[in-house]
Amino acid sequence: MTTISTPAGTQGLVFEEPLLLDQSAPGRGGYEVKTQAVEDVEPAEVLPRWALRDGPAELPEVSEPEVARHFTRLSQWNFSIDHGMYPLGSCTMKYNPRFNEAMARLEGFAALHPHTPERHAQGALELMKALEDLLARITGLHAVSLQPSAGAQGEFVGVQMIRARHLDCHGTPRKTVLIPESAHGTNPASCTLAGYDIVSVPAGDRGILEVARIERLMNDDVAALMLTNPNTLGLFETHIVEIAEIVHRRGGLVYMDGANMNALLGHALPGEMGVDVMHLNLHKTFSTPHGGGGPGAGPVAVVEELEPYLPTPVIARRDGAFVLDDERPKSIGRVRSFYGNFGMFVRAYAYIRALGPDGLKRIADVAVLNANYIREGLKGAYHLPFDVPCMHEVVFNDKLQQAHGIKTLDIAKRLMDYGYHPPTVYFPLVVAGALMIEPTESETRRSLDQFIAAMRSIADEAKENPELLKTAPHNTFRRRLDEVRAARHLNLRWRKPAIADDEDEKGGRS
Repeated sequence: MTTISTPAGTQGLVFEEPLLLDQSAPGRGGYEVKTQAVEDVEPAEVLPRWALRDGPAELPEVSEPEVARHFTRLSQWNFSIDHGMYPLGSCTMKYNPRFNEAMARLEGFAALHPHTPERHAQGALELMKALEDLLARITGLHAVSLQPSAGAQGEFVGVQMIRARHLDCHGTPRKTVLIPESAHGTNPASCTLAGYDIVSVPAGDRGILEVARIERLMNDDVAALMLTNPNTLGLFETHIVEIAEIVHRRGGLVYMDGANMNALLGHALPGEMGVDVMHLNLHKTFSTPHGGGGPGAGPVAVVEELEPYLPTPVIARRDGAFVLDDERPKSIGRVRSFYGNFGMFVRAYAYIRALGPDGLKRIADVAVLNANYIREGLKGAYHLPFDVPCMHEVVFNDKLQQAHGIKTLDIAKRLMDYGYHPPTVYFPLVVAGALMIEPTESETRRSLDQFIAAMRSIADEAKENPELLKTAPHNTFRRRLDEVRAARHLNLRWRKPAIADDEDEKGGRS
């Protein structure tokens, strides 16, 4: 058993230890397998020696209700957007409409085998082609590939196409990529994997790129500028058209990280800003499920001159039917098994069609309004490094709380006691002690007011009782963990734990 103490020190909730082995009893079970006469074959005759177990599997013996309660209990200890506001900045943790889920579960989609012949998968191919066309219109670009299975993979695919274009047209891939400090953190890794050196571009005093700085850095060695717009400070890059012209004038290309497209829907077309290639996160902007390692989807949209380099296969229409075209001599090749995470395509397509152009525009309207509402609501309680109207997210930091010995991590941990998932912390790196908050359009004014009240209450606690924050969280199943140790000493393999006689009063078993 694990006892949780409340901030006042009184005994709180008592949870049953979640290990199924602790509930095991010999002979207990929830099913019965009736054996029938089969041919007498020794396992060693059909399986190699290395595949044979020396002894019985060490599995728990539990009843069906115990199994159901165990996994239900685990699900209740996890936080999700269905529990409440999930203000992770830069992640766009919006509500996933159940209509999308129903469409993805239609038998013709859910039961479709990946190896189904094209002639028997025309409906799926038509949906994918229609989604590509919709995303091309939404971005103002020429063509789209749905194949990348995550935003980071979409970045890599985009940079690979930039590399292929330079090699094809100039015989050299060029050497470097310019990446602003206010860009997404995965951008440098994607460029490095593609063989480029990174030139970091500082943000200006207003938190956005300065034209003069790009003018100085741009030369014939630069393959591309890779920026995020709106950037990770939640600010729109107002000089993007002029900056794109500078890059193009020296033969470079412009990559836009489209993870923050939620702020631009229906209002701005990246293609009209001078963007040559960008990815979109279906699991952010278009409400497909997010988190837990996937499945994600990071389609890539490109201008016409980059279209020949799209990954294969490409969906095409020939003689009135949809086909998967592999005859693409300039393509960078396949980057994903089959064609991608098809269930995510169905969800995104349903979401876009259900909302229509006006609905998509309304998403951006409310997302930007909500972020600015929080910015005004928390101004004064937390330091605002860039006190200007933001887009879809707002960045504060812990500068005011440091006077009381409180850091960003303490604020985030205390917020868990109020029933909220913490915002993104310590990112973007250009803001020390950053608290990055993105409410999305899913939240009502009432829920925003409740969040603001909780954050203001924590700011007051930091002044009056800082120890309360330093020892938070108090009401969660596990107390504060050693996150540095967890990151440096990963344990990715389950082993039967040794049962201790007593619990660690600060957090149970480690």
